[in-house]
Amino acid sequence: MYLEGLGIGIGMAVTIGLLLVVIVQRLSELVIAARNRRWALARGGREVPEPQYWMFFALHTGWLIATFLEARGPQSWFDLGLIGYLLIQVLRYWAIGTLGRRWNTRIIVMPGKPPVSTGPYRWMRHPNYIAVVLELALVPMMLGAWFTAAVATILNAVILLRYRIPAEEQALREAQNENSPSEGDRL
Repeated sequence: MYLEGLGIGIGMAVTIGLLLVVIVQRLSELVIAARNRRWALARGGREVPEPQYWMFFALHTGWLIATFLEARGPQSWFDLGLIGYLLIQVLRYWAIGTLGRRWNTRIIVMPGKPPVSTGPYRWMRHPNYIAVVLELALVPMMLGAWFTAAVATILNAVILLRYRIPAEEQALREAQNENSPSEGDRL
């Protein structure tokens, strides 16, 4: 087999293949986010400053590198994990598709637009974050990188719960207050 001639076993090929899929996915999402950001700002969107935004880049980059370095190859339940991974992607892209051009990796609120309450947002507040949390745990575990799965999950929870979700919720509240008619406007 060609890969074995290069000294790359099937386990390493699967590991590299899965991580390449994730890398392409993340880079594609950054391109979409940049395009959506330009679109939103051109239409009066307000970007919320996020001094901790770099933490997401550090976390995801470190997660990919650590997964590769710790990986022991596909685990015996890899096929089941792959099904789980694909289901997570359904949730992720359902959330992204529901938000449409309002989806972004940054916090941008649109004036005059209420929060989206269709698609998965009908049942959960942050479906994309749920997908990312599951993915950060599942991908390394599928490859035997248990320590990476634990550390990435904990760090992601801290970043989301301490910084990102509170900032996002506050921005949405402020936008709703800006959009609400004042007492004088109601008369």
